Amino acid sequence: MADDEPTMTSRIVVTGASGIVGRGVAQALRISLPSAHIVGVDRFGGSSILDDFHLADLATADPHELLAGANTIVHCLSNVRADAVTPEDGRLDLAILRRVLDAASSVGVDHLVILSTTMVYGAWSDNPMPITEDAPVRPNREFAFAAHMAMVEQAAKDWAAHRDERILSIIRPAVVVSEMRRGGLSDLLSSASVIKSESGEAPAQYLHVDDLASAVAIVVAEEVRGPINVAPDSWITADGLSALAGPKPRLHVPDWAARMLSAIRFRLGFTRTPPGILPYVTHPWVVANDRIKALGWEPTNSNEEAYVAGHDAGPLGNLNAKRRQMLALGATAAVLAGGAVGIGLLVRRSRQHRL
Repeated sequence: MADDEPTMTSRIVVTGASGIVGRGVAQALRISLPSAHIVGVDRFGGSSILDDFHLADLATADPHELLAGANTIVHCLSNVRADAVTPEDGRLDLAILRRVLDAASSVGVDHLVILSTTMVYGAWSDNPMPITEDAPVRPNREFAFAAHMAMVEQAAKDWAAHRDERILSIIRPAVVVSEMRRGGLSDLLSSASVIKSESGEAPAQYLHVDDLASAVAIVVAEEVRGPINVAPDSWITADGLSALAGPKPRLHVPDWAARMLSAIRFRLGFTRTPPGILPYVTHPWVVANDRIKALGWEPTNSNEEAYVAGHDAGPLGNLNAKRRQMLALGATAAVLAGGAVGIGLLVRRSRQHRL
């Protein structure tokens, strides 16, 4: 190509660009694709990282104007929260997505990237460890967030199926956390783990938002088709997760009692954690990251570092994630040794009060 020959500039629209994930994605795109024209759409704020920003609510604004000229859409906008998915929120979220998809068809967008979750694989006792992208989507329907994200994926798949040239990338991240805000999903899992079913305890994966953003940027640049798991290497075992979280009273009960107690806590307002999430702290749903790593992605935070970064640091807040992790593990080991008798008494007392 001659030096004076014009080149086509990629125009990338990031919806939800003012959120923690959206801002991170825009920053990662700016670094990996410096010549791209990055446009943000959100009903809040803005960012100096963006070339253009549209202050607009995609539930009411004309998406055709907002998406005009775009080659790629990265849909980071979500109207649902993992800790509070209502039927109304779910319907609105899908309605916004369909408006975006209809506009994308009209303006000729050929690459759509949506953010889903590894929860769409479901938490089942027969899950392989780890789960690869060719596994079926079978979320635990009792947990509204996982069921909703499976519907989001299907809506996007229906859009892509209309034309062979359309590229659909489905990002399935592990539990996303950041120092700026604890994720609602992370809080739910932590709360649900207070009740331990005798069926077992699930291992866990935590993904720092910066590592999610860098993975999205690679997927955009490489125009990857299909689902892509995004998680650090390996996972945190149940014992390792307990050590990081610190000692706390836990009820060890049969499955039926775990379901009953979870429902009672939720209905009485003792917790915002819906009982439908219980399988996700009982059965495995950790994923393989071979596909995204084959594209050159490397996480900068391990599962343990991401977990520590995304949870209350207390007096360790000024230390980096790795140092906080080391100190937390050491302190927890000492406390566990000193408090083993007390915890044992608590567990025995809870068993005496079973129905």
